[in-house]
Amino acid sequence: MTEPLRIVFAGTPEFAAEHLKALLDSPYEVIAVYTQPDRPAGRGQKLMPSPVKQLALQHDIPVLQPPTLRAPEAQAELAALKPDLMVVVAYGLILPQVVLDIPRLGCINSHASLLPRWRGAAPIQRAVQAGDAESGVTVMRMEAGLDTGPMLLKAVTAITGEDTGGTLHDRLAELGPVAVLQAIAGLAEGSLVGEVQDDSLATYAHKLNKDEARIDWTRPADELERLVRAFNPWPICHSTLNGEALKVLAAQVAEGEGEPGTVLSASKDGLVVACGQNALRLTRLQLPGGKPLGFADLFNSRREKFAVGTVLGAQVDSQ
Repeated sequence: MTEPLRIVFAGTPEFAAEHLKALLDSPYEVIAVYTQPDRPAGRGQKLMPSPVKQLALQHDIPVLQPPTLRAPEAQAELAALKPDLMVVVAYGLILPQVVLDIPRLGCINSHASLLPRWRGAAPIQRAVQAGDAESGVTVMRMEAGLDTGPMLLKAVTAITGEDTGGTLHDRLAELGPVAVLQAIAGLAEGSLVGEVQDDSLATYAHKLNKDEARIDWTRPADELERLVRAFNPWPICHSTLNGEALKVLAAQVAEGEGEPGTVLSASKDGLVVACGQNALRLTRLQLPGGKPLGFADLFNSRREKFAVGTVLGAQVDSQ
């Protein structure tokens, strides 16, 4: 009977934790987990372990959290584990070539896009924002470059007009672990050969930030509708209403024209706001101190706030 593959797992967020769960339920042996150092979170800014660390501790797996893998002592620590394979998913640290060379079978990565499209930090949201018809997960051999390695396996899913960054994330978090287990099996038996990426087709998924979630009403309504979906549940698109912050969680393209940002109509069906091209019907909003609500509920209780002619984004948002 052959010994099970000795795997080191490296990952940080919930998307990575779903992959770790699958490995823990597999015949392979997870001998150690690497994850980002604990970060302050919440109102109290207490140090919080990553989802991957929490899962590893529940299963009594050693957790290592070096701030960098470029340090010789961190590299020596990994080498001492004698891993057969390293599986990396949304880890957040660069792996230098010396680290990539340590495992006997190398390092593989599960990336949430159909490479070479959307290399980089925010592939899920950028695919929704761009209006892509499909997304997926690519399992690749890792190189020193960012998401540039030979592709071993792809799993594909359609992106619907209702998908948000959150719903697509959750679907890919189901596809990814299955693809990784298939790839590991293929690598172990030597039947899987990588396909070199065509760099001329590469696009880059820049990291999300709150500033780009501020709605620019001069943009076309179809662009803004995709942005609202892409940035839900984070960082959430926002504007201002009568000088107060207004979060926009759902919207639809609507007919109508006027000065961008101007309320054209308000009813239980939504708040229609003029854009640079067409209009946007806002259907789910959150006011300061309130919960996210369908616009029908807000219209019933606060309709005076949404008078026709009101201009959204007229004052600078302090968010």
